[in-house]
Amino acid sequence: MIRQNENAPFSQRQLRVGELIKQSLGQIFLRDEAKLPALETKNITVTEVRMSPDLKNARAYVIPLGGKDSEETVHVLTKFSYLIRKALSKKIEMKFLPRVSFVSDKSFDYAEKIEKLIQKNK
Repeated sequence: MIRQNENAPFSQRQLRVGELIKQSLGQIFLRDEAKLPALETKNITVTEVRMSPDLKNARAYVIPLGGKDSEETVHVLTKFSYLIRKALSKKIEMKFLPRVSFVSDKSFDYAEKIEKLIQKNK
């Protein structure tokens, strides 16, 4: 995500729009509304959506159920992002619908690593 100042917090508007897109993407994946070939979207969790300051770009952090094949899932979502954006346009009314890029969410792996370190040091 590109911000003018790396230390600047997200604005309320960025957070609100990000949460709206996160919920909408979750519904689209759960109901299989994007009709993506070669991917079972019901098993995908959208953990976070971060918006650019101009609200024209969104970065969606996703993880498949069980965390398996996350890079392949991100590749397919990126390849067919136009179908997802089309489904999103039917759910959200905005002046400019943001371009959505998908990123594999590594926060669960990181949390698990920290948990193991804590358990090891007890």
